[in-house]
Amino acid sequence: MAKIEPFERYSAEYEAWFEEHPELYRWELEAIEALLPGGEGVEIGIGSGRFAHPLGITVGVEPSARMAARAMERGLEVIPGSAEDLPLPDETFDFALMVTTICFVDDPLQAFREIWRILKPGGYVLVAFVDRETSLGRSYLQRKERSRFYAPATFYSAAEILALLRQAGFGECRAVQTLFGDSLEAMSGGVRAGTGEGAFVVIRCRKSVGDR
Repeated sequence: MAKIEPFERYSAEYEAWFEEHPELYRWELEAIEALLPGGEGVEIGIGSGRFAHPLGITVGVEPSARMAARAMERGLEVIPGSAEDLPLPDETFDFALMVTTICFVDDPLQAFREIWRILKPGGYVLVAFVDRETSLGRSYLQRKERSRFYAPATFYSAAEILALLRQAGFGECRAVQTLFGDSLEAMSGGVRAGTGEGAFVVIRCRKSVGDR
């Protein structure tokens, strides 16, 4: 069962975060755009559409009815469903995006296997998340039980996400990072290759013809 309860209860607060932190939001979008391929994409865990809409993605899967309603207000097509059992046909999309969704998924390996299934040969998965092994990630982890949104979350390191993606059959992985600093109030932006410094990491991997 997807961990949707915080988003059902606090969808307005979720939206307010982006209005209150416009620079952080912009830097996150820039990091995703740095690895975003062309073609037809889908966002898994589309939420309120805060990322899909500006990135030109028009369809997504979302288990939270309240968040889906906000995404549909932005003109997006939202299909009810969970990451582990995507209600989508095989080999349909050129890329799939997940943004701060993997930490709310019950079975991340199964979710990545489902994404592998719905991607065309040569398609890409992009996973954006808060890296547990950074200063901000460790801070979130320490305070998560007091957080409206992150109390039920499971935080991952970049190495753990890469290992799960490779186990699911993906290869040719690249990573970029942004949000450098120890706290949200002291963050700086810019997009750099690799992981280990920036709290917000985007990993892109490819479904090659010979994978799995």
